[in-house]
Amino acid sequence: MEGKLSKFSLSLKPSPIQELSHLAQRCNAINLAEGFPDFPAPHDIKLAAINAINADYNQYRHVQGICDQLAEMIKQKHGIDVDPHKNIAICCGQSEAFAAAVFATINLRDEVLLFDPAYETYGACITMAGGVPVYVPLDPPHWTLNLELFVGSFTSRTKAIVVNSPHNPTGKVFTTDELAAIAQVCCDKDCLAITDEVYEYITFDLAKHISLASFPGMAERTIITSSLSKTYSVTGWRVGWAIASTPIASAIKNIHVKLTDSAPAPFQEAALIALRSSPSFFEHLKTEYEERRDTIVKILREAGFKVHFKPQGSFFVFAELPEHCVLPDVDFVAELIKKAGVAAVPGCGFFHESRVLRKGISSDSLVSGEMPKPYQNYEKRYVRFAFCKSSATLEAAAQKLNQFVITNEHEEPH
Repeated sequence: MEGKLSKFSLSLKPSPIQELSHLAQRCNAINLAEGFPDFPAPHDIKLAAINAINADYNQYRHVQGICDQLAEMIKQKHGIDVDPHKNIAICCGQSEAFAAAVFATINLRDEVLLFDPAYETYGACITMAGGVPVYVPLDPPHWTLNLELFVGSFTSRTKAIVVNSPHNPTGKVFTTDELAAIAQVCCDKDCLAITDEVYEYITFDLAKHISLASFPGMAERTIITSSLSKTYSVTGWRVGWAIASTPIASAIKNIHVKLTDSAPAPFQEAALIALRSSPSFFEHLKTEYEERRDTIVKILREAGFKVHFKPQGSFFVFAELPEHCVLPDVDFVAELIKKAGVAAVPGCGFFHESRVLRKGISSDSLVSGEMPKPYQNYEKRYVRFAFCKSSATLEAAAQKLNQFVITNEHEEPH
């Protein structure tokens, strides 16, 4: 029956990352690959979900209080005025909110710019909508915005851009200057922006999350997507939202109803408790994740990985492979799983080929048709590690990685 499948479904082949996930399960490896916590969610919001189930909130439901609370929070944090009845759509997680935002705005052959490396779901949603994902590389190793490349990637078909900050997989938090430049270009080009802000409360040191929607001229043209998942350690609850201008928010609501009808009712009730958390909750969240960040960076550096960029936000480290390693990322991760019993994600799954990578660079900078530095030879040199794990998990991973270094110090992996 394969002949009955759609062209799009046939284009979604299993990735090496999926195969490595199966290998990790067979090897009972410590999971530093997937971005979900292995420690408990806050007790009070779990209790709220239990109480909601016991109170028979088990049918289709829209909890308007979530929208009311979000409107207050975004006004307080970003200074943005939001009508909780007209500008917010509750969805089944940020993933559905993002997909619905794309389906609400993107037509056939519309181009959407994404900063590379990029979370793979974005491109898939754009393709499903008939649009064309166009990848604009950030400059390694600190993943800075290359404004010339960004501006040069626009065409008459560019409809929207995607901004994920704090950023998966690198842990970058876009600076005020970078966001201001992006906002100015969006206004000049009359372009929409779809943001993924799920790590908005997980930032470190002096880095601060600023929503692109808060810049002049951007509130009406920005669609904010976020969720409970990362902040409250409930990635399986699937409660998220999109915040947008009234026409776009209305379209997202209609698409959401056609796709899933309702986010899980008892978890919407629990979301009310979560969103009303005290300031101390968010301070504690930041402190705990900052400690985990420092721990994993130390572990990886001692194991020989090159951590040029210490994450400013999210709960991922994008580390370069050890100097002596001659293997590409996928093969290295397979060796890491089999020999060390630690799972990570090969960086190649976040990098993409793009014609705009070439178009955005002046012909003067090309030599023999090759890409200039820093765009050469790094796509298969990075590995992503998740540190949203318990202290016990990180300590166990450190022991295994140290043993891996000792046993492989004079041995070329194969």
